[in-house]
Amino acid sequence: MNQHHRPDPVPFIDIGAQRRRLGPAIDEAVSRVLTHCQFVNGPEVTELEARLAAFCGAKHVVTCASGTDALLMVLMAKGVGPGDAVLCPSFTFCATGESVALTGATPLFVDVDAGTFNIDLASLRRGIATAKRLGLKPKGIIAVDLFGQGADHDAIGAVAQAEGLFVLDDAAQSFGATYRGRRLGGFGVVTATSFFPAKPLGCYGDGGAIFTDDADLADTLRSIRVHGQGSDKYDNVRLGLTGRLDTMQAAILIEKLKIFDDEIAARNAVAERYARDLGDVVTVPRVAPGNTSVWAQYTIRLPHGDRDGFAAALKADGVPTAIYYPKSMHQQTAYRHFPVADGGLPVSEALSGDVISLPMHPYLDEATQARVTTAVRKALSA
Repeated sequence: MNQHHRPDPVPFIDIGAQRRRLGPAIDEAVSRVLTHCQFVNGPEVTELEARLAAFCGAKHVVTCASGTDALLMVLMAKGVGPGDAVLCPSFTFCATGESVALTGATPLFVDVDAGTFNIDLASLRRGIATAKRLGLKPKGIIAVDLFGQGADHDAIGAVAQAEGLFVLDDAAQSFGATYRGRRLGGFGVVTATSFFPAKPLGCYGDGGAIFTDDADLADTLRSIRVHGQGSDKYDNVRLGLTGRLDTMQAAILIEKLKIFDDEIAARNAVAERYARDLGDVVTVPRVAPGNTSVWAQYTIRLPHGDRDGFAAALKADGVPTAIYYPKSMHQQTAYRHFPVADGGLPVSEALSGDVISLPMHPYLDEATQARVTTAVRKALSA
């Protein structure tokens, strides 16, 4: 009977709150683009690349059309193709392995660490051995920074160096976070990120960027971004894509970048409250020493069984949840035939069975968050 007295459901990610905060600034930025009509490679694209470089400390930034294109463009620039293996975690969004498969190379899936959700080094070493046993040439590693925090880049880099592999950091969920005091994107490895609207730094459509200190690689990426063009627009010197970020999205991102540090601090305050209020009833995510996270998702592990029942109980209390990822990549129809590291991927499979993500965004105030934590505790005690 009292259905209409219920408070509104909690937003899972509240893009609207950010939109209200930025107010006319976004409208004015878009309006400037509508006035100058340079919708592709307009001045805002160059300005955004410079601002992103300053933000994270990268020497070169190449914006692009999506996080998937960011990964694919790097693999193309590195000459990855048939007969090559690229090592990827299985517990990740499908774009990680998809970008490898699109080049004709073989994604070889490795396991992750149960605490951080990022690449497990022992499984990575086994995966390299597996690739060689299968007659594939190990070429690179895509080190995913899942849910907002960096992978163990020093250790992964040491394995890569010993084996002569390149490392591509998939920072689609972690841009803005730091690894050992440095922003992701601002050290050695080539880094790809996504500006999908739900990401910590998101545009109003698809977008992405690549960060590198290698000037030659940046030049190659800029060529790939526009159909592989050379010095003459109609002399294409390599295979490429239509990989550009459009000017409108760049204009929007410039405004969002101005408040990004403030939003990262707010996300961390939300994460700390969750850890304090839920740490005794669920497994809360752990940030490795020396790391910070931007908390793209706040992902907990349930102590026992009925995840669907738990999600339904929260939904009844107006609290949405999401599952990243109900199937790891090696369990998905399009990727089942690709090889996995010897020893299998037990942690990825276990995580896919018991993780669930709670509302997380910079505008989640304490009262609303208390509704979430109360609903979680109630559902678990039922």
